[in-house]
Amino acid sequence: MEQKIVNVFLASPRGFCAGVDRAVEIVKKTINKFGSPVYVRHEIVHNKFVVENLRSQGAIFIDELSEIKNKSRPVIFSAHGVPKKVIDEAKLNNIIYIDATCPLVTKVHREAEALAKEEFNIIFIGHRNHPEVIGTMGQIDEKFISLVENKKDVENYSPKINNNKFAYITQTTLSLDDTLEIISVLKKKYPSIKEPIKSDICYATTNRQEAVKKIAKKCDLFLIIGSRSSSNSQRLVEVAKKFGCKESILMHSDQKLPIEKIKNSNNIGVTSGASAPEILVENLIKEIKSIINIRVEEVITSVEKVSFKLPTMLIK
Repeated sequence: MEQKIVNVFLASPRGFCAGVDRAVEIVKKTINKFGSPVYVRHEIVHNKFVVENLRSQGAIFIDELSEIKNKSRPVIFSAHGVPKKVIDEAKLNNIIYIDATCPLVTKVHREAEALAKEEFNIIFIGHRNHPEVIGTMGQIDEKFISLVENKKDVENYSPKINNNKFAYITQTTLSLDDTLEIISVLKKKYPSIKEPIKSDICYATTNRQEAVKKIAKKCDLFLIIGSRSSSNSQRLVEVAKKFGCKESILMHSDQKLPIEKIKNSNNIGVTSGASAPEILVENLIKEIKSIINIRVEEVITSVEKVSFKLPTMLIK
């Protein structure tokens, strides 16, 4: 009996974005320049494979600067950004620091600062306790900024400053569609609310979600490679489910391959979050190939040509 061939639709763009590329390169170049060890505050990006690889090259990952045993060693701040008090602490202790914050996150930081200067009530759409949210809220006095996670939070929101000036900003890795729903409720409540000139949701988050939307409806199973702590990867799972593939699974480091589901599928979608390296996609395809006959088709919805400059101190 002839064995069936299963279609594997490979979403493109997928995987590393320019901000992640830059952050990983910053760690490698810092090790090259200063020798090991170098400290990294928090996971440089949300991916276990990437973190372990950098650890093997001489990076030591810490949660707080107080854990740095040798203050003469440099510390790198993760791509998610840090509150201003962390930078102040590094300066106070004369610690050399290299900021690997994604430039698109830095853009949101500057927006928050500018709005606070004009004394706006800033409504920040994001996920509580995510490092990017902690970093952004830590740029300004807390009296200017409030976090909302959903439409209900908007309904329950009351301003901290009584001046009728409202503005919103967003975390860069949110679901485009969910955020638009929250924004529409905000605009209904505050018709004159000031919005960012250009969307805060990053190009890579948007592109990866659009690529998933394109193929989700024809897939019986969608496998998304990414970490449980990766906001943009979690959003890809939600988008795949919302746009037609109910059986969407986050393939994090502890997730076993769903062999029976793969065998029972005719069409499988595959993508990876912005902090997942391409080798993990290649390994997943190999694993699927060892179970069934497959035909791989890459579905390209856009081509990314963005790159970000490295900090000057690492170029010299």
